Amino acid sequence: MIRFGVIGTNWITDRFIQAAERVEGFHLEAVYSRKEERAKAFAETHNINRCFTDIQEMANKEYIDAVYIASPNSFHASQAITFMNNGIHVLCEKPLASNEKEVQQMIASAKDNNVLLMEAVRTTFLPNFHVLREKLPTLGVIRKVNVSCCKYSSRYDAYKEGRVLNAFNPDFSNGALMDLGVYCLYPMIVLFGEPEEVTATGIMLDSGVDGSGTVIMKYDEMEVVSTFSKISNTHIPTEIQGEAGTVTIDQIGEFSKLTFYYHNGEKSVYTQKEDFPHMYYEINEFVSIINNGEEYESAINSYEHSLINSRVMDKARKQTGLVFPADRI
Repeated sequence: MIRFGVIGTNWITDRFIQAAERVEGFHLEAVYSRKEERAKAFAETHNINRCFTDIQEMANKEYIDAVYIASPNSFHASQAITFMNNGIHVLCEKPLASNEKEVQQMIASAKDNNVLLMEAVRTTFLPNFHVLREKLPTLGVIRKVNVSCCKYSSRYDAYKEGRVLNAFNPDFSNGALMDLGVYCLYPMIVLFGEPEEVTATGIMLDSGVDGSGTVIMKYDEMEVVSTFSKISNTHIPTEIQGEAGTVTIDQIGEFSKLTFYYHNGEKSVYTQKEDFPHMYYEINEFVSIINNGEEYESAINSYEHSLINSRVMDKARKQTGLVFPADRI
């Protein structure tokens, strides 16, 4: 039995709990919120034994063995390191941190304390992503990838009315790249590795974050064009083009359907059945690694992949002028 704590009481934590309850060995023991009344209300809803408003007090192995961090991006590094320095495993929401420097510090802490740190990018554990990795060679040499994640944010309506919520606040290391761009970049980095060049453009908002943007990752024989937005929608699937065929991916954040089109006229459709909620698969991976206890690192959402992802985003932000307070520390 692995005793979990959760940081944050928003909708994503609700989904985490719903999925985690299906994972063998998961036990929810504690919750943290900056506001005591909110922590108590959340605990009552989810039948949680312990409430905390102090991270340092919560980071005690007497209470928990692992923690899921779903706080604003700017808090990820400091909170994760606090827990890892106390011997507690960390599953941290994407993006892992504000920048590559913080990711390096987090990985160093994980290694020094012999605990697991894993970035919670759920898509790379979904059944259809495994199908994609297996079938990708059938497309021949990959030449072009167009990947898109554009979802109009309800919080943008508030922004246009003059209320800057967390999603559009640079103090929390937020914006379109950090929130949605990672869904485009991370799976492609897992598939293709680190690009040779990164070129980026973005639409900046007055608050200091990007509302939308494009990142081009150039490889030796191919390029990946990622488009993301929180101020508009897309209905175009992701497309990976090879010399022998093309695969389309319905909704890059879901991987619900893969359709392979081959130059010889053949067509194959894969809709791998998902028996559990989407977040189940990443949580199950996390718990399995802890229980295995031999090497505390995911082979899929590895330290290398998280470092590459943060490095690519740093390069993109530098080109678009997207700067966070965390970059100056």
